Amino acid sequence: MSKLDEVDMQILSALHTDASVSVPELSRRLDINLSVAYSRIKRLQKRGVIERFTIRVNESPLGLKAAAIAGLKVDPKQRESVLREIERVEGVRVIREVTGRFDIFATLKGESLDALHKSVYDVIGKIPGVTNAEMFMEVSRRRPPVRFKLTN
Repeated sequence: MSKLDEVDMQILSALHTDASVSVPELSRRLDINLSVAYSRIKRLQKRGVIERFTIRVNESPLGLKAAAIAGLKVDPKQRESVLREIERVEGVRVIREVTGRFDIFATLKGESLDALHKSVYDVIGKIPGVTNAEMFMEVSRRRPPVRFKLTN
């Protein structure tokens, strides 16, 4: 298959910003032929570069106004069971295994600081194999625009 080029990067950047944009509108914005836009998107999907199209939900109107990240130390022998249990905790949105001071970072959403505190310390912190839990409240969040570029 051919390598990705600058047009592919522009398409990816535009779709990352708003995947609901119509292909005719995308081709107009990027000043590329409509059939080129369609074929490039299909090719990016076929190659696995575009995995899926989805939505991003604003959870605040749903009552989930607080966000936090839990840093967790885990007994390596119980890693898999800990991960399975964390997946079941209400409000957990993302689980990342990392290196450094913590083994896992879990991103959570909840209705209040108190609710998140209970989730982190009373639920996640008590999962067998979790040896330490520390909560970091989200004060603000920025989502900078993503612009994909070719790498050498």
